[in-house]
Amino acid sequence: MNLITVLGPTAGGKTSFAAHLAAALNTEIISADSRQIYCGMDLGTGKDIADYTVDGHQVPYHLIDILPAGTKYNVFEYQREFFKAFEKISAKGKTPILCGGTGLYIESAIRNYQLIDVSANPSLRKSLEQYTLDELKNMLAAMRTLHNNTDTDTKNAQSEPLKLRLL
Repeated sequence: MNLITVLGPTAGGKTSFAAHLAAALNTEIISADSRQIYCGMDLGTGKDIADYTVDGHQVPYHLIDILPAGTKYNVFEYQREFFKAFEKISAKGKTPILCGGTGLYIESAIRNYQLIDVSANPSLRKSLEQYTLDELKNMLAAMRTLHNNTDTDTKNAQSEPLKLRLL
């Protein structure tokens, strides 16, 4: 896979550097920022959209402003959308630039994690509806050691499919 990766700490100048590099190489940027995917969260996420204009030319970017704020999104969905953008850019004969600071997103892309899409199990969900969120957390904890609580903040499944768009 031909890919240039620009990564580093918050406010380290990644976007500006990547945009200038993309302009010089006539290529496009794929964001690897877990918060910049959300529309309208420009200040809190450090979306330096102006940095994508170099010498009066707009550098194309992907995976920024693709979802409404508050929408559930995870590394599986990011990886799927990354590879769509990667293929789209590569098909033009260009080498994409991956730019951002969300390590797990970057790793899922460059290491090609083998993530699987697990379908909903309606009968299992129905059988678990009677339990409170705390009861469900306790049941899950009894089955294994929880290293985080990423997917235990709600017992409701996402009600609408993700609506994604690439620029």
